[in-house]
Amino acid sequence: MNNSKTYKPEKTNNPNMIPGDPQGSPDESFLNKFKSTLVFIDEAFLSKLSKYLGSGKYLKFDRITFPKNIAKKQNLNCIQAFYYIAPPFQSENSTKEEEERKKGYDNFINELLKNKDIIIREGRCQRLKNKEFEFVFKQKAVDILLTIDLMQIPLKYPNIKKIILISSDSDFVPVIETLKGLNIETILYTYYEKGRNAKFSTSNELIKSVHKYALLTKSDFENAPLKKEEVK
Repeated sequence: MNNSKTYKPEKTNNPNMIPGDPQGSPDESFLNKFKSTLVFIDEAFLSKLSKYLGSGKYLKFDRITFPKNIAKKQNLNCIQAFYYIAPPFQSENSTKEEEERKKGYDNFINELLKNKDIIIREGRCQRLKNKEFEFVFKQKAVDILLTIDLMQIPLKYPNIKKIILISSDSDFVPVIETLKGLNIETILYTYYEKGRNAKFSTSNELIKSVHKYALLTKSDFENAPLKKEEVK
């Protein structure tokens, strides 16, 4: 009789399992059902992906339900979700368009902040000119804020041993490796496509640094619908 552990059964409803590992260890979805987790979300990445999967139109979804659903897919319970975002750029003499955009942003943030399970971390938006002398907008300090929160997990959440990161940024590799040394595993939710002209890519360095990863799909957004009164 073969008593060796099976990492992944032949039939499973969990599409996010890694096919196997050298040790043949069982997937944690069988062992740690509904353990608490934290979900860290790069809002710029998530927003860009929703527009791409929506064929040019931003998918409308509930950002409170979304991280909870992602955690459940890993048999984890999201007790806190962190959104990292930058408010829209405001020039010294704000235009009407800038003011309207800021008003919409403030309403969006205020709705999220009504939920105690959501934490918002705001960077800032910088306006630059590209080689064609056109204005482009870049987020600043957002990655630093996320990194700081990740490093504070052992202090603020000592019982958390698995976290979920929604991003595609390889800049987080060093902190992921540091957390690994503190016995905190990172599950990455990202998106990438193969091909020279792919609009989304994720570095192999990031993929290799995490405990496991899964690709976000359109259904992940659709499974977190906004309530009718929230849809505008």
